[in-house]
Amino acid sequence: MMIEAPDEPKAVPIVERLSALALRFSGMENIGVSFEFFPPNTDEMEQTLWKSILRLAPVGPSFVSVTYGAGGSTRDRTHTTVRRILDETALVPAAHLTCVAATREEVDDVARAYWEAGVRHIVALRGDPPEVGAAYAPHAGGYQYAAELVEGLMRIADFDISVAAYPETHPEAPNAEFDLDNLKRKIDAGAKRAITQFFFDTEVFLRFRDRVRRAGINVPLIPGILPVTNFAQVVRFAGMCGASIPGWLSHIFEPLGDDPETRKLVAAMVAGEQCRILAAEGVSDFHFYTLNRADLTFTMCHALGLRVLADGV
Repeated sequence: MMIEAPDEPKAVPIVERLSALALRFSGMENIGVSFEFFPPNTDEMEQTLWKSILRLAPVGPSFVSVTYGAGGSTRDRTHTTVRRILDETALVPAAHLTCVAATREEVDDVARAYWEAGVRHIVALRGDPPEVGAAYAPHAGGYQYAAELVEGLMRIADFDISVAAYPETHPEAPNAEFDLDNLKRKIDAGAKRAITQFFFDTEVFLRFRDRVRRAGINVPLIPGILPVTNFAQVVRFAGMCGASIPGWLSHIFEPLGDDPETRKLVAAMVAGEQCRILAAEGVSDFHFYTLNRADLTFTMCHALGLRVLADGV
């Protein structure tokens, strides 16, 4: 039996689905977004980063965070990127700060430098060892874990502090209860919100949110959304942080191979559906892991009903 090619391009049904998603989001109010970037290590990557920042800035994010490499390896580049965001845009930068490979005094000096520069928002993390796969060991004379770091930051100044949360449990935690207790310690120490590790099964987040509330943690719990631009890369990230890859996600992306345009459309559809379900369950803030790429995140912001501000940055 011969099957004639359709008159319209294959991408059209996906585009129509995205339009339908946008209609489902219409009428929603008070949706907020934030973005994560990482500091560049080459001139080309710096150009990509700033192109992405300027593309996303007019959306009006609540804040934009800048990561801190394993073992504090990007400390200077993180500081430079944060300062440039502060000096050259109207965005609110949130600097990542970790416990790894530094004494308390060294970490405190970095925090004071941020405060003096006008940075008020810190994402306080334990951090990862500089050697991939190495077991974490607190630095002698350093902050042992993120809860201690939060306490230390609050002694320095009245920082607005975000911390990490793990819907599928931190891979080094002995069990989910221990991990939840650790989150509560961070909040009790002064953190004002928790941003989750990325996930793809919305039920995972919703069940985790229920557990968080039952534990008496009432600060905003912001889901971390990772649009899938490179499926193999996402699988690698998931293996490092303990996030699961649902079978349906593999089924959708693995056959696409070297078809980047269709991958982008499918990625927007998947992330859009994820955000739609979460919004229907009362989620009003979303944190996007941009990987320094703007297009998919901008698409998701548009689908969420956010529009470019008239005065840009």
